[in-house]
Amino acid sequence: MTGSRETILGNLRRSLKRGENGAAEAVRERLAEHRRNTVPARAESLDHGGRIALFIAMAGEVSATVARLADLDAVPGAVADYLAQHNLPSNLVATPDPALEAIPWERWPTLSLRKGIAGADDLTGITGAFAGVAETGTLMLLSGPDSPTRNNFLPDNHIVVLRGDQIIASYEEGWTRLRALKTLKEGHFTMPRTVNFITGPSRTADIELKIEMGIHGPRRLHMLIVDEAPGD
Repeated sequence: MTGSRETILGNLRRSLKRGENGAAEAVRERLAEHRRNTVPARAESLDHGGRIALFIAMAGEVSATVARLADLDAVPGAVADYLAQHNLPSNLVATPDPALEAIPWERWPTLSLRKGIAGADDLTGITGAFAGVAETGTLMLLSGPDSPTRNNFLPDNHIVVLRGDQIIASYEEGWTRLRALKTLKEGHFTMPRTVNFITGPSRTADIELKIEMGIHGPRRLHMLIVDEAPGD
């Protein structure tokens, strides 16, 4: 099998007019170039307000719910209202995300907040997000010590706090922002262990083509869009 494999690869290299190291060089060049794929013009042509409106509309199309808030001070009240609306316990687990540190949870003593990794008994989790993609109403979340991936999927109810300036037009812009964030001074790119794209709550129609919610993750996804930017 080894000889056959080398013969096939050799034929491909010759047909592409590349030496033995040509394929590797081509891959390195492509990765360094960060060439963009075709980007839909719909979201790209919108201003900031238009992108937020499109994001909300597309999120609604996939059964996610959205509330817009003036600032982080309004988050605890919005969370309490959401829990009451769905008759959920006031206990929730939050990721230790620095972006959530400024939320004044102490103003709502009826809420019981635990920071850390979600467990089997956690019905509601609250996380931040890296970006929201207006084109499809999709969230882009990165794994890390401050954002454990299981918190995105284990609780039955997922609440996400997202700043308005984190809503971008396309997936391509998300990858561009990620490269800028994760590229070190030496120019090396350190990829997060996991990048999750979440579009609406979990669902499947595998059984008799009937939509069932919450099969592979949260059955509810609620997003709180905070209009203020950091430092406002």
